[in-house]
Amino acid sequence: MLIITIKQGKEKSLLAGEPWIYASAIEKVDGKPNEKMKAGGTAIVQSSSTKFLARAAYNSKSQIRARVWTFDEGEPVDHALIKRRVKAALAKSAAAAKKARPDQVVKLVNAEADHLPGLLVEQYGGKEGYLICEFQAAGVDAWKVPIVQTLIAETGCRNVYERADELVRKGEGLPFVEGALAGDEPPDEVMVTENGVKFALDLKTGERYKFR
Repeated sequence: MLIITIKQGKEKSLLAGEPWIYASAIEKVDGKPNEKMKAGGTAIVQSSSTKFLARAAYNSKSQIRARVWTFDEGEPVDHALIKRRVKAALAKSAAAAKKARPDQVVKLVNAEADHLPGLLVEQYGGKEGYLICEFQAAGVDAWKVPIVQTLIAETGCRNVYERADELVRKGEGLPFVEGALAGDEPPDEVMVTENGVKFALDLKTGERYKFR
């Protein structure tokens, strides 16, 4: 497993709960060359005195070299953790999802706020509609399959589409990919109502247009 050693004095932000580790804060990264090059691989983060600080997703191609999964030394990063995080995020957004009308977009997962760094998930059309996912960091990209499986199991929505921001993915050293991950692709345009205003939305790109 990779071991990230933080420069002396740079561990303060981690001790305060900051989930991002920048390249400038890292003293060294120990591990096999292939592990260092694997985007999103799990690493142990330690202080300069080798004290455990966190487990994080490492990405050598990003300025944010690592994104923290957990500060708990006894919590492994595995399928069970990913499933718990997705379920917790959905539970938090359940009330909003339940109240939403069929023509509303609801945010179900909100990245770091839900302890899933880089993952954004929106739903349109309820259970019979579409889940739109963005994997904006290497860590969640590496766990894409269990994330999608849990989303489907918990929401009952069978149509899952991956939307991608090319610049964000490029900044993470990730390939630009988009398309259906499960079920059907959404239509090019859907009608959305937000704060009483109707407009057309391209679920695949996130672009909004005046209602016509």
